[in-house]
Amino acid sequence: MAAAEASASFLGLGPGSRDPGVVAASRRRSRGPRNRKKAWKRLSGPEARLGREIADFLEDVALEQRTTGGLISEQPDEGLFFLDTGNATKDKGEDLGSRPPLKPLHVDLVLQPLSKVPAPKDILAHQIPNARKLRRRREFWARQAEKGLFPREERRFRNRLRRDPPPSAAAPPPHLEKGRSDPHREFYDLWGAHNPLDQALVGQDPWFLQQTKKLKVKRPSRLQPLPEVPALEVIDGGGSYNPTFGEHQALLLRAHEEELRKQRAEEKLERRLQIPAGIQLPTAESVLQEQCEGLLEEEEEEEEQEEEAEAEPREAPRAQKGKKTEQQRRREKEARALAQRQRREAAARSARQELFRLRALRRQVARWEAELRRRRALRAAARAAGKARPRRVGRLRYQEPALDVQLSHELPESLRVLKPEGSILRDRFKSFQKRNMIEPRERAKFKRKYRLKYVEKRAFRAVT
Repeated sequence: MAAAEASASFLGLGPGSRDPGVVAASRRRSRGPRNRKKAWKRLSGPEARLGREIADFLEDVALEQRTTGGLISEQPDEGLFFLDTGNATKDKGEDLGSRPPLKPLHVDLVLQPLSKVPAPKDILAHQIPNARKLRRRREFWARQAEKGLFPREERRFRNRLRRDPPPSAAAPPPHLEKGRSDPHREFYDLWGAHNPLDQALVGQDPWFLQQTKKLKVKRPSRLQPLPEVPALEVIDGGGSYNPTFGEHQALLLRAHEEELRKQRAEEKLERRLQIPAGIQLPTAESVLQEQCEGLLEEEEEEEEQEEEAEAEPREAPRAQKGKKTEQQRRREKEARALAQRQRREAAARSARQELFRLRALRRQVARWEAELRRRRALRAAARAAGKARPRRVGRLRYQEPALDVQLSHELPESLRVLKPEGSILRDRFKSFQKRNMIEPRERAKFKRKYRLKYVEKRAFRAVT
């Protein structure tokens, strides 16, 4: 009996033997759901430890698949080791034509991705504004195309082809205007001097061209030559991983001035928005008093005004002045003539005095000319500097990216501990905007049309 119990506790080695633990587990009755509080202690037993061990094993397997492309135990020796032959082919002195093709370097093979786990998909990168609306529109016109209905642009193009069919290579029609009615025309510069659309307008009257709306459109300013900015700008010496002390301090000073400018802008905005000192905030009582202002004291003010009007004595009407005499008219005329003569004499004296101010006038004119030359030079320098600045080609203005700077204690000691700063993709994107190749833009904001509804499942309601 004891031998039977001892044999039952061990795993059988026969072909039909079964694990006694598995048999007992299959016969064991279920203990109910595991998402209740009473199952917490039971889950912390050997079953939980076994689950954790299995999870750790699966995590190790996934790590090996990501790093080495599979289990290390299953990989061949060629994938784990390599044979360094040195310069054996050079020592033999073989001919260059008889050499086999060069194999890739081992460092390049190490850098190749070996992971069998796909990279996580970036959902935000695949979002398109109004994607649902555009998809419905494409599906709608696809259904309409089956019925023979097309959009307006497609109908106009089909009518154009039907009205002006493409000429054959053998005998092109002489009446066809090249560049206007030929859908298979070659590409040309719309703003160039040899535009085929403008050949028929050469020599016409400008007034006729303006009235018939055929005058050449003025070249937009945004299509002027691109800013004189190099495609790849080299950063300052202070941005190196091992900069000199002076260059690194200069870069820190630039970053410090940029932060000060941002701080001053924020402080200025706060000063503009804050309430001035000495002004009290309105209360409910002051608002009510201001609303009732003049409603209760209106009658009292009217009575006071009537009493003041009764108490004031009435002024006697002034007597009208009589007609001026001849003597008064003569004296006024003489006074006007005298004042006019005095003004002429004063102007003559000032003109004579200007002759003695020729030197002062010359110095003043010289100062004015120097000031004009200085302003002209400043305007020329501003125009020259403006050639390197990006122009406004969209709704938004170009914003300079932040400086990539490291503090003194953050400088690495070697390239092995160097941490990457910035992003190459963001740098190229900003370079395109600075050279006016694309307009400054911001990420589209997706607004949810409905509020999210949170529902608590019945199975977890008892746990919480």
